[in-house]
Amino acid sequence: MLINPNAICSLSCYRPFPIRSSNSKFRSLSHNGFRFRCTALAQPFSVKIPVGDRHILVETGHIGRQASGAVTVTDGETIVYTTVCLSDVPSEPSDFFPLYVNYQERFSAAGRTSGGFFKREGRTKDHEVLICRLIDRPLRPTILKGFYHETQILSWVLSYDGLHSPDSLAITAAGIAVALSEVPNSKTVAGVRIGLVGDKFIVNPTTEEMEDSELDLLLAGTDSAILMIEGYCEFLSEEKLLQAVEVGQDAVRGICNEVDALVKKFGKPKMFDAVKLPPHDLYKHVEAIVGDELVQALQIKNKIPRRKALSLLEEKVLTILTEEGYVSTDPTCGVTETIADLVEDEDEDEEVVVDGEVDEGDVHIKPTLRKTTPLLFSEVDVKLVFKEVTSKYLRRCIVENGRRSDGRTLEDIRPINSRCGLLPRAHGSALFTRGETQSLAVVTLGDKQMAQRIDNLVDVDEMKRFYLQYSFPLSCVGEVGRIGAPSRREIGHGMLAERSLEPILPSDDDFPYTVRVESTITESNGSSSMASVCGGCLALQDAGVPIKGPIAGIAMGMVLDTQEFGGDGSPIILSDITGSEDASGDMDFKVAGNEDGITAFQMDIKVGGITLPIMRKALLQAKDGRKLILAEMLKCSPPPSRSLSKYAPLIHVMKVKPEKINLIIGTGGKKVKSIIEETGVEAIDTQENGIVKITAKNLLSLEKSKAIISNLTMVPSVGDIYRNCEIKSITAYGVFVEIAPGREGLCHISELSTNWLAKAEDAFKVGDRIDVKLIEVNEKGQLRLSRRALLPDASPEDSQETSDSNDVSSQETNDEGSPKKVVTVSKGNADEENTRKPKDKMSTTKVPRSRKIKLSNDASTAQKKFIRRLVSPEKGRSETEKVKARKSGSEAGSSVSSKEENSLVNGEASI
Repeated sequence: MLINPNAICSLSCYRPFPIRSSNSKFRSLSHNGFRFRCTALAQPFSVKIPVGDRHILVETGHIGRQASGAVTVTDGETIVYTTVCLSDVPSEPSDFFPLYVNYQERFSAAGRTSGGFFKREGRTKDHEVLICRLIDRPLRPTILKGFYHETQILSWVLSYDGLHSPDSLAITAAGIAVALSEVPNSKTVAGVRIGLVGDKFIVNPTTEEMEDSELDLLLAGTDSAILMIEGYCEFLSEEKLLQAVEVGQDAVRGICNEVDALVKKFGKPKMFDAVKLPPHDLYKHVEAIVGDELVQALQIKNKIPRRKALSLLEEKVLTILTEEGYVSTDPTCGVTETIADLVEDEDEDEEVVVDGEVDEGDVHIKPTLRKTTPLLFSEVDVKLVFKEVTSKYLRRCIVENGRRSDGRTLEDIRPINSRCGLLPRAHGSALFTRGETQSLAVVTLGDKQMAQRIDNLVDVDEMKRFYLQYSFPLSCVGEVGRIGAPSRREIGHGMLAERSLEPILPSDDDFPYTVRVESTITESNGSSSMASVCGGCLALQDAGVPIKGPIAGIAMGMVLDTQEFGGDGSPIILSDITGSEDASGDMDFKVAGNEDGITAFQMDIKVGGITLPIMRKALLQAKDGRKLILAEMLKCSPPPSRSLSKYAPLIHVMKVKPEKINLIIGTGGKKVKSIIEETGVEAIDTQENGIVKITAKNLLSLEKSKAIISNLTMVPSVGDIYRNCEIKSITAYGVFVEIAPGREGLCHISELSTNWLAKAEDAFKVGDRIDVKLIEVNEKGQLRLSRRALLPDASPEDSQETSDSNDVSSQETNDEGSPKKVVTVSKGNADEENTRKPKDKMSTTKVPRSRKIKLSNDASTAQKKFIRRLVSPEKGRSETEKVKARKSGSEAGSSVSSKEENSLVNGEASI
């Protein structure tokens, strides 16, 4: 027994079947009667493959040498490591190849750890599930039928540079690993991403280029055909999409050709001997038993009765072929036996008898045929063949008759019915029904706290303000089963519907809500994800979301080989396919959009692949189908309300100066918390750019919080006068006066009176109301107030400074010509007589009648508001100075809190 001395044997390489290869790296060994294979570990090698405007590096033999296939693919500084392993013993035959794909993005690849409580990567994230599906879908059709060894593909992102996305690399790495492994596949698979920047298509664009791209297309295929496409865009035309697919197919072809050359040199022998197919005669037997009945069952229009009829036929076939035994009426079929005991065929004992001579001692009896023995087959083979025969008959009916099982022509759409507003407490709801497929879509609106936090390798701490969650309970197909976490199919369908609807949503500035759409499939007979798109669009309109325009989705199918059933060989494209047409057909092509273009698309091929002309035909036929569906959606009864529900939260957006944000938040968030508690709003969200979003359940609490924030963020100027202001607290160095709700300033003890005060408590107490003037605003935004500057008997040195602002009746201005603002604060229903007066003697001095400021007792001042009045310039000033004063007063009197409250009306600004 000779083994390559450079080879290292591993128990994980044992195979319990004979080896036909004579390659020096593989030897067939035997020990104690057991036969196994010892596989030599692959020798290291690497190669650079051109992709777009750069190269990717493919390496194998360095890492994971005990796997059937293991590669690392590098693009820039992004490295993806992928392995392929398969079980030694085949599993029970089934109609579904046992392929398992797992993809994981390690946070260490980007030099960070998870932001959650658990620091170790655990359950597969939704983003990773989507990439698992991208790997699985193109590889599955290339695995030979009849291969039942469990196969597992594991893929890890070991390094990520933030520029080169790992998802397209993972598809290519998986395709290369399978090609190098022992898994019997028909073609090498590779994948690329295509972006569109301007009018230029880019192969595997960087993340920076994708920010400006109008298209996000992931394409996988072989050197001759397309197997899978999935992408999202903003109303891209069909022709542009076809051009992008052509660019991607050329890139994939180049990668596959390079990989095929590698496989010839370094690939392992394929396990073709492990492929086990049902007996060929079994197909004829099944057709002979139930052929005519099968044709009739397939013509039943409704899904449940048709499924029950097919189940009865399957049971009949199983009973005959696995229990009773099948007796063929065809004389060429079946097994005949002879009476071997009476016939001697041994050549050495054979005696030649001359014609006419008969030895009387010999007894000659002619062989006679026994009764035909009934044929028995395994149950698994019978089920597999019955399913294939059913698909064959369904396809034959479509090709021969030009009609489908439910009586529709190739381009017909099933009847559509839709209604909105069926859930009274939901913010928006719609029930969309197309044939036997039905989606109940529900929209919930909320603030930023309802946004979905995304913690993955590519998008660090991203917050999604729109997400769609798709649910497929077993009751929608009349079955029973276990209910658990969302399946990979549910996550994939939900993302497709989400990305389809995303382009029609308004911007955050126009509609500052977080939007959640739930699509529950209540009936299913094909194309449930596209029903979610249609239902979700109607529910968004019912919730009052100002969408850019309605969109619809449709699923297309195909029968590729028509010559088998007497056709002309050209493929047949089916519009709005059902579940049976999806299962028996060769393509599932979902397209969403409107008359102007496409927003999302997803195609899966179940055969060797399709070409661009076929895809062009499918896209144009899908466009006609979308137009019809959109027209039917306009007939929705009752129609969408197109207004916010009374149960939806109210969100008001304010713009303040960025430096004022800290005044709203306060120390440790105390101020914003107090505003929420005082007003009863649900949340106040502040941003560094000065955007403030207030979320409330009712308008009253919203208006209260708006007033407080407006007063907190108003921009006071030196010289402004505030009347009837309440003293909120007293300290050893002065008093804090509230000049506006939530806005306080310090009036130092030296500015309280013209006389010397030892303590502020000697003349004032909390709750007293005084008039103050703003004399300083420091760099921290803190206000310094003065009462002394407004007193009539101020000292000579102060009189020159304050005389222009004191004399309200004469309405003089300062030296700069800017008008002074006088603010009168009215608290509740208190009038001038009930207002507390300070104990200071100077405060009791009567003001001349020409200098008195009359407090407003009007009802409008009873709502905790105050009015800034513009002081007119003196009579002796020129007209130019008057105009300047008016302009300056307008600027000072404006605010940034809202559109209505801050506009000047008759020379006054209401805040």
